[in-house]
Amino acid sequence: MAPTGDNRLASGMLAGSTLRQIIRPSIAGNRVRVRLSNLAGTKSLQISGATLSRALAAKGAGVDAGTLIPLRFDGRADVIIPAGADYLSDPVSLPVRAFDNLAVSIRYQKEPSEQTSHPGSRATSWLRKGDHLADPAMGGAMAVEHWFSLSALEVEMCKPAGVIVALGDSITDGRGSTTDGNDRWTDNLARRLQADPKKRHLAVVNQGIGGNRLLEDGLGPNALARLDRDVLAQPGVRYLILLEGINDIGTLTREAPVSEAEHAQLVSRMIGAYRQIVARARAKGIKVIGATILPFMGTAYYHPDARNEADRQAVNRWIREPGNFDAVVDFDWIMRDPARPDHLLPRYDMGDALHPSPEGYRAMGEAIPLDLFQ
Repeated sequence: MAPTGDNRLASGMLAGSTLRQIIRPSIAGNRVRVRLSNLAGTKSLQISGATLSRALAAKGAGVDAGTLIPLRFDGRADVIIPAGADYLSDPVSLPVRAFDNLAVSIRYQKEPSEQTSHPGSRATSWLRKGDHLADPAMGGAMAVEHWFSLSALEVEMCKPAGVIVALGDSITDGRGSTTDGNDRWTDNLARRLQADPKKRHLAVVNQGIGGNRLLEDGLGPNALARLDRDVLAQPGVRYLILLEGINDIGTLTREAPVSEAEHAQLVSRMIGAYRQIVARARAKGIKVIGATILPFMGTAYYHPDARNEADRQAVNRWIREPGNFDAVVDFDWIMRDPARPDHLLPRYDMGDALHPSPEGYRAMGEAIPLDLFQ
């Protein structure tokens, strides 16, 4: 997406600079390729070069110099990515295990016309002026807690693989998780899959955007608008876990109360959006798993009342109804406080009554039955 506010780098910071970003595959394989993105760009993006290497740690700019591999694009070191497009690197031989820390370094020739970013990376990236593609230490680099121009790492396996896409908002993006700790609920799910010899062929792709909504653009395009690119176009996708809607419910009355008719219309439109996502995913042979919306009573950001809670309950009833989704993960039941079911359980709350803590994300990841993925 195009970043806004403090998520944007100041103009001129990327031009002539090297950006090193630490990422982790969720499956093992012997060859990989990187996907770069100019999604938000209004003009072509000029990249002077890129490298891939093993990072020394999840946090830090240092890499193993012996593993530095120059990336090529159609056999060339440089690449010009058209406005709005993604571009795959040529595959490189690099045996990787699940959860290896890898570093992708990108050198920008010119300033992008518009930055393409994942603001909520919950991972530290490293930026320094000059050509540091082959610099193992990259000392003096500035820490930036966002990803830029990096869309995916694709891993090739010798046997058929499958992809689980998690489509959601900040709770999927990992707000409240540990920066560089890789403890979002999707990370916990991926670890469980890798611990099961029968499930190690399954990768997890996190497509969460903080502030995202089903029906309207907020931070990033709405879920219906990004379904094709972020879910249906993913290579090998076989499963979709959908956790979206809390921001639709909260935003409705954040600024002022609305009529009963507007509450009813929101619930109806949200259910319609779910139906659209399910129909379009099923048409591609994708199993769609609905996740119930977590409690959020008490949060100062949305200051929900009993009517907002009634909207959430109505939506969750529809999600749970057999046949609407191919399966259901009841995050609401897992995360709520039994004494106050419209609130998060305190130990699962990061402190804002809206987002889970690392312990809450662990509970979410452990609550997903692995037999959903056959």
